[in-house]
Amino acid sequence: MAFFQTESEMEDIRPMQANGKFPLGTGEKHFVQRDVVMRIRALDLFSGAGGSSWGAREAGVEIVAAFDIWSLAGEVHDANFPEAEFIPGRLEKMDVSALVNRLSPINLILASPECTNHSPAKGNKPRCNKSKDTAFQVVRFAAAFKPRWIVVENVVNMRKWNRYAEFKSALERLGYNLREQVLNSAHFGVPQSRRRLFLIADKKQMPPKVIPRKTKPRKVADIVNLNGKYRWTPLRQPNRAKATLERAKRGFVTLGKNKPFLLVYYGSDGGGGWQGLNRPLRTITTVDRFALVKPDSKHGHIIRMLQVPELQAAMGMPARMKFESGTRRDRIKMIGNAVCPPVMRCIIVSLMKT
Repeated sequence: MAFFQTESEMEDIRPMQANGKFPLGTGEKHFVQRDVVMRIRALDLFSGAGGSSWGAREAGVEIVAAFDIWSLAGEVHDANFPEAEFIPGRLEKMDVSALVNRLSPINLILASPECTNHSPAKGNKPRCNKSKDTAFQVVRFAAAFKPRWIVVENVVNMRKWNRYAEFKSALERLGYNLREQVLNSAHFGVPQSRRRLFLIADKKQMPPKVIPRKTKPRKVADIVNLNGKYRWTPLRQPNRAKATLERAKRGFVTLGKNKPFLLVYYGSDGGGGWQGLNRPLRTITTVDRFALVKPDSKHGHIIRMLQVPELQAAMGMPARMKFESGTRRDRIKMIGNAVCPPVMRCIIVSLMKT
């Protein structure tokens, strides 16, 4: 399905005289409205490996260029979007006027500004305001390219940023109508519960509320591999952390010892450190976090970490999306930084219907 921006123009259909002038009107209608159709052209700022780009392209958008400071993410973006230009480096150091001359026209800007310093996953570590302020590059690029639409994605805690109101006001001064929505990927057919803030902007009207299509909720069980494809190790062994065994014990108490389940292997959460496979995965982060436990006739129970293809599927990314650059840790970081493509696709479809 492809979406296009449609603008109207009036065409005079009276026959032109030899002198190049139109005859005087006779009281009849001599003008017809014709639609000038243009494909939606987009930039993806802070693109990472391209979760937003993938969702937008699935909605029929042409990704013209993507920008990110991480060159490794650029390699992955290039592999998945050969039609788009990847431009590495810091946005604040780029000559936006030269980019406008080279890349225009642009109808849509997608942006996922740096979120680590907004995220609760940062814990009590010092926050970097300079990093947060990269969001204002969205304003700079919007002022230069003048797209009709902007979609900004970030963690929900971005709303607590002390410059968030200033950021929204700057977009409004450029003429944008703003809609702020918190969307959960689990409502869009993604087997992960991932709540994210989306600030949606439209220059011509108030953006419509994004309403997920009615889909059957997907579970972790839909995307994990319980057979021998990956390497497993015994759950109980001398070097296993006590906290890991305690979390597993809580799972056994609830589910019994004959059902597989997930552990929060690294880090902590408020859910007891484990979850069943009959619901969406908890939020994927940029680090290796989840381990799969299952019964085993020889060792009692065995365990392994979730693998890149499973985490990719848990983001709603299709298997044909390539993650072939970097180490396993790099790939997990790219996946954990991304936007779930089905969510972005639904947002773009909602905008294009206007």
